[in-house]
Amino acid sequence: MKTIEIIGYKRANLGKAESKKLRAEANVPCVLYGGDEQVHFYAPMILFRELIYTRDAHFVHLNIEGEEYRAILQDVQYHPVSEIILHADFLQLFEGKKVKMDIPVKLVGQSPAVMEGGVLIHKRRSLSVLALPKNMPSHIDVDISNLQFHHSIKVQDVENENYEILDTKIASIAVVEVPRALKAAMAEDTAAEAEAAAEGEETAETEAEG
Repeated sequence: MKTIEIIGYKRANLGKAESKKLRAEANVPCVLYGGDEQVHFYAPMILFRELIYTRDAHFVHLNIEGEEYRAILQDVQYHPVSEIILHADFLQLFEGKKVKMDIPVKLVGQSPAVMEGGVLIHKRRSLSVLALPKNMPSHIDVDISNLQFHHSIKVQDVENENYEILDTKIASIAVVEVPRALKAAMAEDTAAEAEAAAEGEETAETEAEG
């Protein structure tokens, strides 16, 4: 998994006024926990761009005034209107200790049902994964090459070796729905086939009577 570096600076004051001032200066108030003690710091907001606006999960190398930590971004709070980052929580990593992360799901391949006009519905865009840091994937590929109408790919269908998926096994990850227009066309085809079959039976009966 790729690691992104974030440079931070320790906070002298932890009040709301100080946090507001940091945000006004384009910084993000942060906290690192999971170690012997919590570390309160702030970091430039621009450094979060590659960490948050991405399709992959990442580890984080925190450099807080020369003190270095390996971590993951555990939680982010956004402003409800402007979507500016209000606060970020980091969890410190230790090599022999398992950690839980939400890992993005990428659908690969081409579904035959989609090629026939179906609509692909990506129901679960991430999965909760428990693993040692060295085994944590940056994303999970889910093959939809055999996905047909009226079927779905479930969590239990995902192959994994070195990590555990915590989501409910029967939860659907991807399905292909039949569009309304295609449903109507399929219904017409079925009705036409039934009508043709009925006419064929009537013809056969008439010839038999004759």
